[in-house]
Amino acid sequence: MLLTPLRSWLKQQIIGQPQLVDRLLIALLADGHLLVEGAPGLAKTKAIKTLALGIEGDFQRIQFTPDLLPTDITGTDIYRSHDHSFEFQAGPIFHNLILADEINRAPAKVQSALLEAMGEQQVSVGNKTYPLPDLFLVMATQNPLEQEGTYPLPEAQLDRFLMQVNVGYPDAQSEAAILQLIRSENIQDNTHVNSPPSVINQKDLMIARQAVSNVHTAESLDNYIVQLTMASRNPKNIDKELAQWIEYGVSPRATISLDRCSKAHAFIQGNDFVTPDDIHAVIYDVFRHRLLLSFEAEAQGITKDQVIHRILEKVSIA
Repeated sequence: MLLTPLRSWLKQQIIGQPQLVDRLLIALLADGHLLVEGAPGLAKTKAIKTLALGIEGDFQRIQFTPDLLPTDITGTDIYRSHDHSFEFQAGPIFHNLILADEINRAPAKVQSALLEAMGEQQVSVGNKTYPLPDLFLVMATQNPLEQEGTYPLPEAQLDRFLMQVNVGYPDAQSEAAILQLIRSENIQDNTHVNSPPSVINQKDLMIARQAVSNVHTAESLDNYIVQLTMASRNPKNIDKELAQWIEYGVSPRATISLDRCSKAHAFIQGNDFVTPDDIHAVIYDVFRHRLLLSFEAEAQGITKDQVIHRILEKVSIA
């Protein structure tokens, strides 16, 4: 499989975060964007920077701050006095892999500029529209520990992300391996340590995306995906307690995303068909940011992952 050497190499470089590595590859194959939430120092930035080394594409980091302007992301028209004309100066969004660091620190007008880029794969400046590259992946990060001075992402923007991944601390064994990796990078030549086995060009990546779309999903699993979505919208039909927990269910975009992500997950595992395990592996990341919990659920300390787990328990494959 095309991505197998890249996947193995990424897991050697991003130690202790195998789920984040797989979710990055799924987003790449499913042509979607990723929202990553986790404490500082958990290799969120390193993950997408390392991915950029393994594929043909350029990487750009955008640090979101309260004083950021939309034109700082999209670009702006520059006046040329010698011929009295305006020339468009492209912003940092015109790259293949974008790291939107601490996205919730920027005000709503900046977030909306990113919204169009993510949803339409284009940028509007003045009365002109400029297309973005075919290979375009945004990985946005949030720090759950600090909420002061932040602007929570609106539901419309959250829904644009294919998945939300929660990153936790590595275990003791992984922590020891991280120490050894850093020491070896300090002693040896960095170019030798960090070189990927091969660089995947964009043409091969587009072929892989087509192969993912051709992964077979049985009709019973198509119905299962739809029933999982419906269970979040009409929970009273399957469980009284679940109905008390959910304020709003997931959107139709969740159904589409669950289908695409389960196909990409099956492809990464080397299969040409989707199994229930593929759906179960990605549903938490697909539904997590789209579910809106009720006040009762929050008061009881019920998490979104617990709600999704209950949905999986109550909905069976026909």
